[in-house]
Amino acid sequence: MKIYHNQLDNTLRQGFKPVWLVFGDEPWQKDNSLAVIKAHAKKQGFSEVIRFSSDASFDWQQLLDEYQALSLFASQRIIEVELTTVKVGDSGNKALLALAERLTQDFTGAHAPQDVMFIFHGAKLDAASANRKWFKSLSQLGCYLPLYDIELKAMPQWLNNQTRQRQVNISSELNALLIELYEGNLLALAQELDKLALLFGSQPISIEQAEPLILKQAKFNPFQVIDALLRGDCAKCIVMLDQLQQEGMAPAQLIWVFHKEINQLYSMLNQLAQGESLANIYKEFRIWDKRKPLYQHALTHIKLDNIKRAMSRIADIDLLSKTSSEFNIFILLADLCITVYHGEKTAAFSLNYG
Repeated sequence: MKIYHNQLDNTLRQGFKPVWLVFGDEPWQKDNSLAVIKAHAKKQGFSEVIRFSSDASFDWQQLLDEYQALSLFASQRIIEVELTTVKVGDSGNKALLALAERLTQDFTGAHAPQDVMFIFHGAKLDAASANRKWFKSLSQLGCYLPLYDIELKAMPQWLNNQTRQRQVNISSELNALLIELYEGNLLALAQELDKLALLFGSQPISIEQAEPLILKQAKFNPFQVIDALLRGDCAKCIVMLDQLQQEGMAPAQLIWVFHKEINQLYSMLNQLAQGESLANIYKEFRIWDKRKPLYQHALTHIKLDNIKRAMSRIADIDLLSKTSSEFNIFILLADLCITVYHGEKTAAFSLNYG
């Protein structure tokens, strides 16, 4: 059974699940999911937690041994397993498959026990790991909870839910400011809400009261910059690039991502100019349904001549990053973002921002 974070509370209320699989890279959702699952289990009498971490020397047989052992301390146990890597190796694969088979035998009977709960968690799963037989068997027994970054358009609803839970009363202006400052960093935003709740309780909080207390901790990654570029939000791209520079991101990582995306946009626009349909282009380049609106905007607003100029500029930026230390690569990448949509204006300017 596969669910998402916003379905967790309802799923817990539906009854006992012997296995929970929580995987993803968004830290707030992971911490929150594990805390909510354990808190619910505790109310049901699960008072003992046995923790394992699958490092390089981990003995996978311990999981099956622990499941079969009788507890000396509590009648109901949570066995928590942190997978430090989703590549569990042959020994891990065999042991987990044996565990899945044993759990399937025990929990599909008429008198299935409800005294042991497994929680597996780790980083985002790749497709190969999610298709492993042991993983599929465990997810059929319980719940697989993949964690994804919350998109900007979903942030207002998330923030409203969090303020309601904390009984924090913030103004609409403060709501918008918090989303702008903490986009991409839910963990820091949740901590900020806790601080506001502690300082103001349930009384209304204006932007003037909160602004001096708020630290800018928004965190972005190169792929979010690309999404902003596809939306045509060059101003947002520049804000993100500035933040990434302050965080010390290596320019080479950004250059690689931009280079790959701009070359793909060139190929897509070139095919579109030759009469190919958008549907076929999406299929060829494996564009997910969720991302099609982004590409539809980009492909209808970016001119082929401008993407050619951008290709030339990213090549020059790549060369400059490897041969000179006199240039601020992040400024050059900001120029690149503008060139994608307004190349006819930037063509007159060189990249010599020294």
